[in-house]
Amino acid sequence: MMKRRTLLGALATAAWLDSLPAAAQGYPDKPIKIIVPLPPGSPPDILARLIGENMGKTLKQPVIVENRPGATGMIGMQAVARSAPDGYTFGVLFLTHTVLPELMGPLPYDTARDLAPVANLVWLYNALVVPAASPIKTLQDLIAAAKARPDALTYASGGNGSPAHLIGDSFCQASKITMMHVPFKGPSDALSALVGDQISVMFASTSVAAPLVRGGKLRAIAVTSPQRLPALPEVPTFAESGQGDIALRGEWEGLVAPAGTPRAIIEQWNRELFKILAVPDVRSRLSDLGMVVADPNQPQEFGALIRSELDHWGRFVKAAGLRSS
Repeated sequence: MMKRRTLLGALATAAWLDSLPAAAQGYPDKPIKIIVPLPPGSPPDILARLIGENMGKTLKQPVIVENRPGATGMIGMQAVARSAPDGYTFGVLFLTHTVLPELMGPLPYDTARDLAPVANLVWLYNALVVPAASPIKTLQDLIAAAKARPDALTYASGGNGSPAHLIGDSFCQASKITMMHVPFKGPSDALSALVGDQISVMFASTSVAAPLVRGGKLRAIAVTSPQRLPALPEVPTFAESGQGDIALRGEWEGLVAPAGTPRAIIEQWNRELFKILAVPDVRSRLSDLGMVVADPNQPQEFGALIRSELDHWGRFVKAAGLRSS
């Protein structure tokens, strides 16, 4: 039986090599780079480092994470789009990049055409948080207070067009309330203002909100996920809070490559990525950060998600009259 498995494995490897262009048949023979368009410590950075560490062992080549923050992520993604399509450069794409074309105007690259989807890796959900001393203790409290005093409450974000802004605006529309949006230069500044009781509420990534909630600096009143999150097990979902009719789109993070990257390499990465994400320790580490591992999906499925998000957020930004910072 062992010999048969070994033979089948060798045949599969040979078939994969035969499918590669001649220039890629020695792949990989040098270090591989994953570009993260945000600073170290951000959720995409944490995901990239976890993936890179494990892919390096699988491919027997170093997988280096390179942070290229700036211009709301456009600098890093432009670097991915302009890299050689040889399987040695990848990038982490997330929701913000499907908002930028309508929010910022023409970009130096085309999100749908210049990037080859590899896989959607995780879904991220937000915690609706208020200052620890806030009288608002439930989602229903918040909606009632906002309806009683339109525009009196404020909600923070890391900038116009950021996920916290988009989700906050979507929440206001869905719940038929009005709150004043207060954009900051980044999520850290927004959370600092919230901790300082200068802002009423914020939709914050669970990975950054959970430690502040556990430390007693903020109170989480609801999470946007379909089920409770292990990172905040005591916090109810919208449905459990009696607001199941309010459905907010989840954030996502996936891997892309420059357009033209050999299909066999993209398919290999897709297969190996989901093997890594199936490892219990990896899933647990991501869960602690409020990330939910995506079901295995093919590159074309991730491409369809990207196109759908470009369409949805393009129409949303236009209808809401949003502008960049």
